[in-house]
Amino acid sequence: MQKKTRGILEDLDLFLSTRDQNQVLESRATNIIQGAINIINSIRVSYDEETALELERRLINSIRMQDPAKFTRKLRSLNKSEEGNDES
Repeated sequence: MQKKTRGILEDLDLFLSTRDQNQVLESRATNIIQGAINIINSIRVSYDEETALELERRLINSIRMQDPAKFTRKLRSLNKSEEGNDES
């Protein structure tokens, strides 16, 4: 019984993964792109124009270079400088 069940599950998984692969890819890409648009809009609202452009550039470069640290480093340095200004 288990061997038969495992075979059916494997067949379903194989069928769904090949059939829906393009749909899954499209859905993931759409979600990621919409998320990036939301992040850029938040950046534009939260920072002055020069800083926002720098953060947008770093976000895009982080994706291109597959290195999220490029973006987070700049964001953290901005947060530290803002904290330093608040203490003054």
